[in-house]
Amino acid sequence: MAKILVTGGAGFIGSNLVDKLISEGHELVVLDNLSSGRKDYVNNKAKLYKIDIRSAKIAKIFKREQFDFVYHLAAQIDVRVSVANPQLDNDINVVGALNILENCRLQKVKKIIFSSTGGAIYGEAEEIPTTEYAPTYPLSPYGINKLTFEKYLNYYYQVYGLNYTILRFANVYGPRQFKGGEAGVIAIFIDNAVKGLESKMFGDGQQTRDFVCVPDVVEALSAAKEIDCRGEMNISTGQESSLLDIISGIEAALGEKIKVKEEPAKAGEQRRSCLSHQRAKDVLNWEPKIDLKTGIKLTIDWAKNNKRK
Repeated sequence: MAKILVTGGAGFIGSNLVDKLISEGHELVVLDNLSSGRKDYVNNKAKLYKIDIRSAKIAKIFKREQFDFVYHLAAQIDVRVSVANPQLDNDINVVGALNILENCRLQKVKKIIFSSTGGAIYGEAEEIPTTEYAPTYPLSPYGINKLTFEKYLNYYYQVYGLNYTILRFANVYGPRQFKGGEAGVIAIFIDNAVKGLESKMFGDGQQTRDFVCVPDVVEALSAAKEIDCRGEMNISTGQESSLLDIISGIEAALGEKIKVKEEPAKAGEQRRSCLSHQRAKDVLNWEPKIDLKTGIKLTIDWAKNNKRK
């Protein structure tokens, strides 16, 4: 049994990860300021510290708890917020992350596993599905700052010997992702559909993303603590799905048409994103198991039982 910290452990992905790690018999501690996470998502077997990752008080927590592993998921996760306020994004996603990393070094944590972004880090890639060896030219401060922290992880390994693994997520969706929190397009459209509300489609709906369901992501995160491999791995399906595909999938699962209003495309929005997960298959022995149809149904079932304003 290990003592494990999950920053952002009250969030969509983080809380699902905490449940998984507790089921494996580990002792869990959560750091979360609850800005987008929810206290009711935190497993009652985990210890919760309500605190911002930028706080100087983090040092006392690390010293008291003596973690074996740290999963760093806490972040400013909205690309549009990062564009509007790049300094805030940098303050949380680089400076705040460095606060966690430095305390990992000081307290001799065995390993840090970082949740990075595959959807935003490569920019408009020429290679589809995109591998980890593709050039990284992020189109947002969010992607830039995630990449920056990846470089800090490598620096801390090279200079201090702090072990790490980076997982670059595609577009994660599934149960516990709700509109108004860490919402992606599937969560927003499903939430609106279940409530009979209209969703907005920006552009022609042909823009594509690689949608990976949260139970598969959690399996990859759990496996990452067991390997001795540094560097980056995409966690994805390797399948392109358009917004029109998502709409069709939701309508098929509900058995009815949903309300969609077409709006002008947003300037600078990435047109295509799809990631290869071959390296995760080779190194982590991981592959996604949940297809889009099944994942949409899982998400709809959760949304029906968890209607939020």
